[in-house]
Amino acid sequence: MQKTEFMILTETTLDLVTEAVKKGLSKYPKRLPSWLFYDEKGDKIFQSIMAMPEYYLTGCEYEIFELYKEDLLQDFTRKGDVFRLVELGAGDGLKTEVLLRHFVAKKAAFSFQPIDASETVLEQLEKRLKKSVPLLEINAIIGQYETGLKHVSQAAGSRAVYMFLGANIGNFTLGQSSDLMEKIATAMRNDDLLLVGFDLKKNPHTILAAYNDKTGITRDFNLNLLTRLNCELGADFDVKKFTHYPCYDPASGTTKSYLVSSVKQEVFVEALNESFSFEEGEYIHTEISQKFDLPMIEKLARENGLEIAKYYFDSRKYFVDVLFEKK
Repeated sequence: MQKTEFMILTETTLDLVTEAVKKGLSKYPKRLPSWLFYDEKGDKIFQSIMAMPEYYLTGCEYEIFELYKEDLLQDFTRKGDVFRLVELGAGDGLKTEVLLRHFVAKKAAFSFQPIDASETVLEQLEKRLKKSVPLLEINAIIGQYETGLKHVSQAAGSRAVYMFLGANIGNFTLGQSSDLMEKIATAMRNDDLLLVGFDLKKNPHTILAAYNDKTGITRDFNLNLLTRLNCELGADFDVKKFTHYPCYDPASGTTKSYLVSSVKQEVFVEALNESFSFEEGEYIHTEISQKFDLPMIEKLARENGLEIAKYYFDSRKYFVDVLFEKK
């Protein structure tokens, strides 16, 4: 019988959204955090993005897990048979399910602890896993990475294998990603492990197409952020007056997405009782997606007291899952 528990470790979603919008739209240049993409509609659009032929990331990591699921189980258990599999930013868990099914089939002694800010995706994840992996023990946490990480690290119990998959580490600047790695490393005990998925530098056209598909799914994903603010905060964004603009710099490996105002306009946000001015061509920075090479990954490890135990590449070497342990 599958056991499922949900724990909420966050402020109300509305409070978080309100604070982020006030802070982000008051800046120059304006910016909004990428986690605002993920309301119920945004979650569905992102699932469509993952199914796009241009969005290679999901397929690459799925291939890695299919190829190396037994190797990963051996790596996860070499420091002890019993472990907690803790996934930061679990999302819908489709790729992770490959590992979960295999680990349960092999009668591994583990529990699954997905952490995500979206209650919607965790409920979908739990519902699906009840059917596909009925013997799995799930202890889900609704909250931000740092909050969930702190809770897990302070909890008594078996050692932890942390996972940060899907190139989510790239949703931060290099400085921010190093800070997050430091927090994870600090939370890790000596026998804990960390598996992180990195999208690797490659042909710039291949990368840019993943964020600017011809069918417009990525455009709809970006613009839905404004629709969310209209619904939740009583904003009056005219979505037709903003355009989706992504770009990729192959030198730095940085992909960025923007919402660009096509006209001079004022936007009122009822929840803040405040208006925000936009000039024609002014943008809101909504997302960063950092791409890495191996020296960049090695630098992250050195900076944060971690050692690289193993690299797992897909067949094209577009993507890599890296296993870290504490020095």
